[in-house]
Amino acid sequence: MDPILLTLEAGIATITLNRPTVMNALSSALRQDMLAALRKAEAEARVIVITGAGRAFCSGQDLADAQSLGAEVPFEQILNDEYVPLLKAIYDCKLPTIAAVNGAAAGAGANLALAADVVIATESASFIQAFTRIGLIPDAGGTWWLPRQIGAARAMGACLFADKITARQAESWGMIYECVADDAFAAHVAARAAHLAQGPTGAYRALKQALRQSWDHDLPDQLALEARLQGEAGKSADFREGVAAFLEKRAPRFTGA
Repeated sequence: MDPILLTLEAGIATITLNRPTVMNALSSALRQDMLAALRKAEAEARVIVITGAGRAFCSGQDLADAQSLGAEVPFEQILNDEYVPLLKAIYDCKLPTIAAVNGAAAGAGANLALAADVVIATESASFIQAFTRIGLIPDAGGTWWLPRQIGAARAMGACLFADKITARQAESWGMIYECVADDAFAAHVAARAAHLAQGPTGAYRALKQALRQSWDHDLPDQLALEARLQGEAGKSADFREGVAAFLEKRAPRFTGA
């Protein structure tokens, strides 16, 4: 069974973690295949959806796979060589990325989801920073994303206690964008992905840059960045098409140009 499935349809690349018997645990082979799938999708699609097969999104690091390396697991090497490139491929992707969290997301699996631009979870899903349960600290970007998304107090509590955070709670905290009823989840994710696939991908790329660089800027620097990026967007074919469609009272046909 391939650990990663990749489909491409109507500009939407869907990357499915495909180890359902172990709740899509992150083996070395899965991480390598997922990185390759992300690079292929970025070159050929207009939006990327990441989801899991079966009842879970991802249970985190495959501990059996790690233990096969020996008594002392080289976590620093694994993180630097395999997790860092994978997380950066999601976070730095030129396309919009959606994590469609269809079930439990634990440990590195939760933080893999948080690397995406938008997280949409089914109501029965949950997020667990499970690391302290086995004597580890949160990794895979968890110590960076969580305090920025939910604040220092909630991030500290979630990591120390390793509590299960429901999808509804995660939505109310600002950890994820949407929590959707289970029976509506698949159709809702498909509609969200289709909306982005038909959108101005150049503008999406610029707005991702502007929002992320805002953490490191004071207001004058951010206003200057906005002006520069808006100047580039204003020269695009998509901007001209957007204005024409508005004036003609029709839906725009964006190409990403």
